[in-house]
This record gives sequence, C-alpha cells and structure tokens, in this order.
Amino acid sequence: MSAAARGILIFLAAGLMFTCMDLMAKLLADRVHLLQTLWFRYAVQALLVTLLILSRARRVLRTRYPKLQLLRSVCLFAATVFFFAGYEVLDLAENIAIAQIAPFWLTLGGAFILGEKLGRARLLAVLVGLTGALLIIRPGTEAFTVWALLPVAGTLCYAGYALATRFVGSDEDVWTSLFYAPLFAMVFLTAAVPFAWEPLIASDWPFLIGIGLFGAAGQLFLIRALSLAEASVVAPFFYASFLWAMLLQLAVFGLWPDAATVAGALVIVGAGLYVWHREARAKEPKASEWDSSDRTKAAPPTG
Repeated sequence: MSAAARGILIFLAAGLMFTCMDLMAKLLADRVHLLQTLWFRYAVQALLVTLLILSRARRVLRTRYPKLQLLRSVCLFAATVFFFAGYEVLDLAENIAIAQIAPFWLTLGGAFILGEKLGRARLLAVLVGLTGALLIIRPGTEAFTVWALLPVAGTLCYAGYALATRFVGSDEDVWTSLFYAPLFAMVFLTAAVPFAWEPLIASDWPFLIGIGLFGAAGQLFLIRALSLAEASVVAPFFYASFLWAMLLQLAVFGLWPDAATVAGALVIVGAGLYVWHREARAKEPKASEWDSSDRTKAAPPTG
C-alpha cells in the first residue's frame, strides 16, 4: 500500500474520532459551560500525551518549527471554539455539513501556501463546494441563522491547522506535534476556566473524558495522515465525517438533517469526489523525483 493510500485510511479514522468527539460535545452543550468542555478536551489530551512521552520527553520536546507549532496550537484552539459553540444552537449533522467546506480551504491553501498543484478541476471543485455550502447556510432566507457562520469560521481555522501540520510533515516526530497541539489552549483555558466553572454531575464525566480521548486519537491520526499524503489528496475524504454524523444523529437523537442540508452536503461531496477521481487517475511521481532538501519550499511528497 502506498504512503498516500495509508494516509487516506488514517485520515478516515481521524474523521471518525472527531465525529465521536463532536457528538459528545453536542450532548453536553445544554448543560456544561463551553469553557469547561473545551478545558477537558485539551486537558485530557495533554495529560495522556505527557504520560506517553515521559521516557523520551527530551527528544520529543525538541522541535524544528517552534513558531509553526504555536500557529498550529492557536488555529486548533480557535477551530474547536467555533465548532463547539455551534453545537449550542445547531444540530450535529448541520454543523458538520457546513464543516464540509474545509477541504476546499485545504485545497486552496495547499496550492498557494504549500505549492501543491492547483488545476482548473480543483478550482472548479472549490467553487462548486462553496455553492453547496450556501445551500446549507441559505443566506437571505428565513432558514439562515448567523450561528451557521460559526462552523464556517471553524473550517478556516481548521484548514490553517492542517496546512501547518502538513508543512512540518515528517520533519517532526508525530508525538512532538501531538504534544504541542493543545499547548496554547491549555494555557488560555487554565487561566479562564475558574471564572466559568459550574458544578458537574456524575453522568457528565464520561463524556468530558471521552471528548479528550477521542480528540487526542483524532489528532494523532490526522498528524500521521498529513505526514504521509498531501493535504489536497486526503481533503476529499473529510466528507466521510458527514455520513458518520448523520448516522450518529439518527441513532442518538432520532433526527435526519433537512432536505436542503442533505442536498448541499451532496453537492460538496460530489465536488470533492470529482477531485479524488482525477487524483486517483493521475500518475504519482516517483520518490526519486523529489529532493528532500526542497521540503521547506513546497509540499512534501505523497510517498
């Protein structure tokens, strides 16, 4: 199996982990303060990773990209804030349906920031995908809510995080990137959460701990996937999260998303699968054609 194929499979696993995390955040949205949920999401990950790297902490804590690691941490925190805040008013599938525009920011960012190829087909897919997002958000109609802009903002922040993760690529140990990912959030939230702390009931604890565990697993898989494959290669597989969200929402809440949300999501998915189909037909460059010294100038190779 090629590195790109392994990256895709690991990316799919990351999407499932994040969808489970989002489900738990939705279940807690109406009874636990947002800052508390966010703090647990990052505290559990930070504690788990710290315990796992203790025996090799000195090596893991060394990073070649301290500024990029800080940027990753800030972008990840901002994305989580926007997505979790969206669950206060949006249902699980609707929030994740809007999040399906993230692959298009990844495609554009991969081209303009990482130097990955951007042809007419990819650009067309970006425009079609944004059209699908507008079908879901429905600006100018009674169905539009300003809260729908929260996950839109979250997708921009998530794309920034993923592009920075892709840039550091295999130059960093996976555990190094995983350790630094929650750093900014932990500093900020540890200072802020005492002012918003509210009593918790026993049934909240498994969900709060689960948010952290699923979030940590999702980050580990995502970092590994983006060290194996280009951002524009794995981006179309972000859409699997919407399918999982619909199934989880149906199983837990007994709700289907409305017709406009499904239609918009299908447009976005179709555009992404079109890109994937073209990528699958394209010939992957041989490893010998790449010069590892150019890693900091453009996107790393897929294999």
